[in-house]
Amino acid sequence: MAAALQLSAGHPPGALCQALGIARSSFYRHKERAGKPPPEPVRPTPARALDASEREEVLECLHSPRFVDQAPAAVHAQLLDEGRYLCSPRTMYRILAAAGENRERRRQLSHPVYEKPELLATAPNRCWSWDITKLKGPVKWTYYYLYVILDIYSRYVVGWMASTQESAALAKVLIAASCAKQRVGPDQLILHADRGAPMKAKALALFLADLGVTKSHSRPHVSNDNPYSEAQFKTLKYRPEFPSRFGSLQDARAFCQGFFRWYNTAHRHSGIAWHTPEQVHHGTAERMRAMRAATLTDAWLRHPDRFPNGKPTPPALPEAVWINRPTREDP
Repeated sequence: MAAALQLSAGHPPGALCQALGIARSSFYRHKERAGKPPPEPVRPTPARALDASEREEVLECLHSPRFVDQAPAAVHAQLLDEGRYLCSPRTMYRILAAAGENRERRRQLSHPVYEKPELLATAPNRCWSWDITKLKGPVKWTYYYLYVILDIYSRYVVGWMASTQESAALAKVLIAASCAKQRVGPDQLILHADRGAPMKAKALALFLADLGVTKSHSRPHVSNDNPYSEAQFKTLKYRPEFPSRFGSLQDARAFCQGFFRWYNTAHRHSGIAWHTPEQVHHGTAERMRAMRAATLTDAWLRHPDRFPNGKPTPPALPEAVWINRPTREDP
């Protein structure tokens, strides 16, 4: 039909309708309606509907002091107990809706809008992330808590602590010791964490302000906002020697001491061009990359046919590391 309407200009409608197999009456009916909005359906008023005075009586009843804070179903039941019937609860709801009074009257919880953290690190000791994970104890429902602070640029663990409790006071001790060890100055560092109770503690926020450390938090229930700490915990718990349970807090500390020594000094991390976190954190990675480049060049000179893509080069260190790299274009 739409095709017939478009071709009707300059062509006899009868021939078009015959070619398309459409009745001419249908063609003219659709042509008349083209461009006009469909008419609004008119719902007839049922014979059993309440009249205007009865609807006003129901509304006055619902507005009365004794019923103003009650639901229509409760009002209906109380009126029946008094031997009075006005209408059904559903009709009460319809009358309230027509008056613009049908809504949730209880105070609703409003959730604040959390901005996505966008953090950048171009050198060590510019942005750290920290988190706490549970380590299973010797019996069921017993846990030890492992605090870990990670430099997101170098992936270097600058501080860790294992304890029997999770608290902001212990976090303050660990953060202060890590800042002193790394010689972090005021307004130099951003410390990122999720929204756990110790991370959001007011005492910790004041302590960070005194240190001149800028705090940052993930959005609620968004683990991707703290990816480096999450990945580090996965590396810890997926180690072949990681036990299913620790016999004591001393056992947990002894295991973590060996693990973090390996993680910082021997673990080749794909995110930092297969260097160790220690090499990147202490500035020896470029020298190691130059040694790798010399080795590859020597191999290429001896057997250039084995390198069809030309002279090989080792991967370069990332110039910048982001948490939630911005995707919007600059204005």
